[in-house]
Amino acid sequence: MTPSVYVVDDDPGVRDALAIQIGTQGLHVLTFDSATSFLQAYTPGDIGCLVLDIRMPDINGLALQDILSIKENRLPIIFITGHGDLEQCTRAFRGGAVDFITKPIDRNRLLESLRKAIRSSIQLQQHEAETAEVKQQLEKVTEREMVILRLVADGLSSKEIAKELDVSPRTIEAHRANLFNKLGVNSLAELIRFYLKALPITGNESITHPS
Repeated sequence: MTPSVYVVDDDPGVRDALAIQIGTQGLHVLTFDSATSFLQAYTPGDIGCLVLDIRMPDINGLALQDILSIKENRLPIIFITGHGDLEQCTRAFRGGAVDFITKPIDRNRLLESLRKAIRSSIQLQQHEAETAEVKQQLEKVTEREMVILRLVADGLSSKEIAKELDVSPRTIEAHRANLFNKLGVNSLAELIRFYLKALPITGNESITHPS
């Protein structure tokens, strides 16, 4: 998939110049004269980034950043501005901006920021794909198996887990075998790696130590 770079600037000269510079890098460039037109056309999910002017009529760049954040859309953003100040720069970076570039735009800095932003977008897509896979696998696991998974990750042996849960070691081994099968893992190390991936999704309260 060719990454897409969305250029949003109300100055047609700036839009055209950026489209030419970015297009020479083999990237797919789409230009918009306002945040509103971008929001109407953009479909979340593509690999890419947003090159965004700070000062625009209607919805300014920082406001668009806020809108995307509310929508939980983490499209990497490179801000460009001819009249930026420290407060705007600070706010942009706190919102997760990749860079804050003042006009006239330094070509080398822009291209380096684009590479960084696209790497970030690819990593985000990979993380979201892994998260979706983990969620799908978690749906197969029972509450008791989740408890056993946590205890295995804590380093307890089957005998220790059996004592903790007041069941036979054979029962724990059966649950472990079910976990291996349901989660598609072949070793204890892979099982623990899955547990670590699942923690941010379930929260500590969902994989709890039995009382």
